[in-house]
Amino acid sequence: MVSAMAAGWNAKLIVEAWSQGGMMATSIGLAIASHHSGGRHVCIVADEASRSKYIQAMEKAGKSPEVIVGEPEDAMNGLEGIDFMVVDCRCNDFARIFKVAKLGEKGAVLIRKNALAKAESDFRWRTALDAKARIVRSVLLPVGKGLDVAHVGARGGNSVPRKGERRWIKYIDRQTGEEFIIRK
Repeated sequence: MVSAMAAGWNAKLIVEAWSQGGMMATSIGLAIASHHSGGRHVCIVADEASRSKYIQAMEKAGKSPEVIVGEPEDAMNGLEGIDFMVVDCRCNDFARIFKVAKLGEKGAVLIRKNALAKAESDFRWRTALDAKARIVRSVLLPVGKGLDVAHVGARGGNSVPRKGERRWIKYIDRQTGEEFIIRK
């Protein structure tokens, strides 16, 4: 499902943050999607042990991945114009990865894998991203251990309502499932 979204988005730069012990199906699918869109698939891992496991598993599937080892700030250096990003919530400081990401001008799709596995009830896309990022839509899907998908709009658009204009804000309490609609 995630790889189909990447291919449908026609992503030119797909970034994945993988944690050791994670499923490889998404990684293989993202590699295939990047091949079909003529893009680049880059995986970020925390250490050399994770790197070797990831490369070994991808080579079994016939893929030769591009892997970067290191902290999010260091790993994201040189990765500008990210169109599609998948981060495993089991990664240490996964929210920091979103904060330092340099998203593309046309917008981006950001996905948190295993979003329901970790009790991150305080996670909010607005606080995890750069202040300039405009969240167009986000949804938490009960697929696997949870997929939290956000679409970040293109830069340069007017996201601030003009004077006198109001907008509706939808908030869903993740613990109770209760939906609140607020006019601001």
